[in-house]
Amino acid sequence: MGQSFSEWNMRLLLKNKSVMACIFLLGAGRLAAAPALGAASYAEMSVAGDSLLWLLAAAIFAVAVLYSSVGHAGASGYIAIMSLVHLAPAFIKPAALTLNIGVAGVAAWKFYRAGHFSWRLFWPFAVLAIPCAWFGGWFSLPASAFEMLTGAILLFSAWRFITNPPPDEPQGLPPIPVALGIGAVLGFLAGLTGTGGGIFLTPLLLFARWSKAKTAAAVSALFILFNSCAGLLGGAGAAQQVFSSVWPLLGAALAGGFIGASLGSTRLPHSAIKKCLAALLLVAGLKLVLA
Repeated sequence: MGQSFSEWNMRLLLKNKSVMACIFLLGAGRLAAAPALGAASYAEMSVAGDSLLWLLAAAIFAVAVLYSSVGHAGASGYIAIMSLVHLAPAFIKPAALTLNIGVAGVAAWKFYRAGHFSWRLFWPFAVLAIPCAWFGGWFSLPASAFEMLTGAILLFSAWRFITNPPPDEPQGLPPIPVALGIGAVLGFLAGLTGTGGGIFLTPLLLFARWSKAKTAAAVSALFILFNSCAGLLGGAGAAQQVFSSVWPLLGAALAGGFIGASLGSTRLPHSAIKKCLAALLLVAGLKLVLA
């Protein structure tokens, strides 16, 4: 009796993954059937009608709930959704990073408040990742074999989580030089792709047995937040053009991020975090490979 209707609803959806999959597929099909907009801004989408805008906001809300439950911010999901309605790439990347910053900030705060954050694990990965993300933000990534390779890596990680999930028993912290190098690479990839890099960092922390699932989520959330800020600053010229247009979508993302991060940081067990992460890796990997 102590839980609100919205909390009960979210717990029901999380327990019934088939229901969530059907909702996502139905929404994706409706968005894919929308007319090509060729638009460079969210404002131009209003021409397509309020129903499409509400569907876009609802899809972003759902992505934010799922991703924030594992300490991620959802950039790859936002990019996929905005691509389905044929928004211009010049708008998609800075818009996704803006939504990422909001959701990652909420997730980082919620996981920190729950006592899962480790500064010693975070800073070696972040110290070089931040400037590298800023540098990567200056570049635009063309469709190439790089996307196929990245997608294959994510699919392999998803397969490992499904068939042989790592035990939730850390065996020690990573050597600082190793973490610095990995952070630099992940930061550059984050700025280059318009994501926060957490989709790579979290499985690495778990498979290397450097942290527990919720600690990995807390560290990844703050890692994504800083990298997204740096990546957005790296493409500051494009970012200025979307700030006034992305605020309505940001509200949906923040609401979803608050619900998802609340569940992930306090309600979901470590095993559920890993299952959710496997699903996200699978979706992100398929998106890159099939695109």
